[in-house]
Amino acid sequence: MMDIIMYGAAIVAILIIVYMLIKQMDIKITLFFIGIALMFIAIAMGNGISIKDFESTGAVWLDPLLAIVNQFKSTLTSAGFIILVLGGYTAYMSHIKANDVTVNVITKPLGKIKSVYILVPVVFLLGNLLSLVIPSASNLAIILLATLFPVLRKTGMSTLSAAAIIATSATIIPTPLGGDNVAVATELAQHAAFANMTVTDYVFRYHALVSIPTLLVIAVAHYFWQKRMDKKMGTEAGELEAELKDIKLVEGGKLFTFVYALLPVLPILFLIAVFILQSVSDIKIDVSVEIVALLSFAIAIVCELVRHRKTKEVLNGTEHFFKGMGNAMPIVALLVAASVFVTGLKSIGMIKALEQAMIGIQGSSLGFVLPLILVAMTALIVILSGSGTALFYSMVPLIVPLAAAAGINPIAVSIPMGLAGNLLRAVSPVAAVILIVAGSVKKSPIEIVKRTSVPMIVGVVFMFILSMIFFL
Repeated sequence: MMDIIMYGAAIVAILIIVYMLIKQMDIKITLFFIGIALMFIAIAMGNGISIKDFESTGAVWLDPLLAIVNQFKSTLTSAGFIILVLGGYTAYMSHIKANDVTVNVITKPLGKIKSVYILVPVVFLLGNLLSLVIPSASNLAIILLATLFPVLRKTGMSTLSAAAIIATSATIIPTPLGGDNVAVATELAQHAAFANMTVTDYVFRYHALVSIPTLLVIAVAHYFWQKRMDKKMGTEAGELEAELKDIKLVEGGKLFTFVYALLPVLPILFLIAVFILQSVSDIKIDVSVEIVALLSFAIAIVCELVRHRKTKEVLNGTEHFFKGMGNAMPIVALLVAASVFVTGLKSIGMIKALEQAMIGIQGSSLGFVLPLILVAMTALIVILSGSGTALFYSMVPLIVPLAAAAGINPIAVSIPMGLAGNLLRAVSPVAAVILIVAGSVKKSPIEIVKRTSVPMIVGVVFMFILSMIFFL
């Protein structure tokens, strides 16, 4: 009877979440409520709440709320704080127009390349590089549509080829500033096998091994696929260009341009420098993402003081950093909500049952089954919902226990699942970035997806095989 209750409650809970994702509804509150409901079911089953060293309030009906409070405290002192600081730094870079300078510096040389199809892989890779500065796929697409799309059209590139490149610009660039990478690294660091792992270690030692080759393969796939599709459709030389407004350029001399183009990527440059230093020498410098972000923020303030020479105005502008931290809070809340949901599943015994199921493939040649199932599930939800990260954040707390039960490296799960979500977003006709690009270039979302689907699917297959070779 208890097994029926456990499986029934878990299936209903998962179906509700899948429905919410497909309908593109915000799932944070849903995850909270379902997690609480599952905890109450667990209490009724006599299981209690499955949290290590959990101390009851003395009133059973308040214990699930205490679990939420404890999870908020735990998250805000680890991955949550890093995400908030990064959100603040990104917002401040936008305020001082440093992001615009970086975009202009990187995209300006493209006009000198005369070969249309050589531009396809080049622009794709540069677009992904720009996602280090502007991590939001939708925001990056809006900026590239304003700045890069007219340049590409003037070179003779077809509207759909240019649109496809822009729609796939923010995918899987290895960055320690990505919220999903922060969440995974923080989760892994809580377990003995990955003790003291930083997000820098995770990205440069593991993520980059798969993501960089995958980006190169996708760039080549883009080249052949766009060329084939253009040939199939015929020339678009007489087609009217979409009406797009140029982004406002930030005026300044060469020194200003050089410094402000570097500011958005300064935290990454610091982390790379420290990583290389530690790899080639015995020097040990313990710097985290939040430390380099705060250091970069301080340097940016000094640059603004030198540039404007108006102390009051510059100090007032720093308020955007803290507003940006507030804007990043929904990501933190999603992490907490996912943890509460998983706590509910643990409490009713579902996670233990899944672990027992995974134990059956230990020592066999079927270690790829768990990653494959999770990637397939990610593909289905992402294509139907258009959300590339919501499901992944929800699964982060399950990665280590399920991988351990299956007897495989957790990274063999986290890398393919995370990369699949970010790649397949550009294959969903209801994804925000696809809708933005389609609306801007006056094409249907399906036409855009026809151009993005093959390169992205090639990327998913390649990165999955590479992940299994490296980490399984």
